[in-house]
Amino acid sequence: MSLDEQPALVASSASSATTSLDTHEIVERDIRPEPESDGPDRGSSGDALLLTGATGFVGTAVLARILERTERHVVVLVRATSQPQADARLEAVLASVSDSPERHRGRVTAVCGDLTAPGLGLGTNRAWVAEQVSEIIHGAASVAFELSLPESRAINREGTRRVLTLAHECAFRGQGLRRLTYVSTAYVAGDRRGCAQESELNVGQSFRNAYEQSKHEAEQLVRSQRDRLPITVVRPSIVVGERGTGWTSSFNVMYGPLRALAAGALPLMPGRPGGVVDVVTVDHVAEAILALTALPEAAGGTFHIVGGEHATTVGEVARLGSQRFHKRMPRIVPLRIYRSILYPLMRRRADPTMRRRLERTKAYFPYMSLDLRFDDRRARELLEPLGIRATPIGEFFDELMDFAEAARWGRNPIARAHAFGPIRLATPRTAEPAAQ
Repeated sequence: MSLDEQPALVASSASSATTSLDTHEIVERDIRPEPESDGPDRGSSGDALLLTGATGFVGTAVLARILERTERHVVVLVRATSQPQADARLEAVLASVSDSPERHRGRVTAVCGDLTAPGLGLGTNRAWVAEQVSEIIHGAASVAFELSLPESRAINREGTRRVLTLAHECAFRGQGLRRLTYVSTAYVAGDRRGCAQESELNVGQSFRNAYEQSKHEAEQLVRSQRDRLPITVVRPSIVVGERGTGWTSSFNVMYGPLRALAAGALPLMPGRPGGVVDVVTVDHVAEAILALTALPEAAGGTFHIVGGEHATTVGEVARLGSQRFHKRMPRIVPLRIYRSILYPLMRRRADPTMRRRLERTKAYFPYMSLDLRFDDRRARELLEPLGIRATPIGEFFDELMDFAEAARWGRNPIARAHAFGPIRLATPRTAEPAAQ
């Protein structure tokens, strides 16, 4: 997958126990000298930034801002079987983020790689990458709902282990390594309640699914190397579309229930009216990643990139959706009752289309009753002076829905480069509250 999508709220079951990892020599044991190579046939200053996950949602937003605002050379790790295939995938990404992709071709180099392959699958390009790269942003991860815990670990945990190995090589070559920024998720907090602190990781929590657990284990690996590498950890919450355009390439998490509501397939919603739904826009996440990567004082720190004090609730999302789509406000019922009685009954009575839409919402049931907020004081202390602030969902909700409808909830993808013009609405807006 790619840096991506958002903290994935995966439906597959996972072990409820926190895994204790043996982090002793977790990286060194995997380092092997690689043959020298001239690398891909493109120039680099020796001060390049390596970005993993550039073909995904958040990664695309990060890459776009690097290209739009800096002259930095970017090395992009692309899963491909050949260099021509990697170049073609990169070309598609450039075309999606810019209406003039030719302006950026000389500044971005694609290298074939694979998080699950030994040595990241870099082969003879590895020495060239280690020589050229001075910063790494690692956000590639799996958010596929159907993966088991071993499958999620293979990508999220073991892929991160391999990136750490490469980071050590970068530190000893070229200009050294100024920063490794690891994109984790706020949901490494697992099923704990109350307020999760940025400094916390292991607090005896269990996990709802394989995604949370594998990302938690990956962050443990990253933390084990903080005394040897200049590391920054960022933890986004639920990432949604861009402010101003609503652009997204990932219609997950909040979008599923809202799509069902728009179709009239969600008369009941599981959870608590006051259940916390912490969403943050992708532009805010991308801006925060780049700013924290650059700030010297962010080295060694962990930062929640979240809605924080602007976090919404299940009740507010239901109200906004019902107003937007002219539907009756869904009745919010306890998760236990919905899961065991109401959902099976609604599914049996639904037609095939409605049944599929209902099934898509099932993965998110556990996140409709959360009593969990994220403290983001350390992040705000560094980001707010730079003008990087989260905003309440009410300020951008209609933009998200405008784009979702124009893109037919992902069935008609719209590239970021094409999202800046007027978005044609599939249904008219209304400011009137829906009937109760």
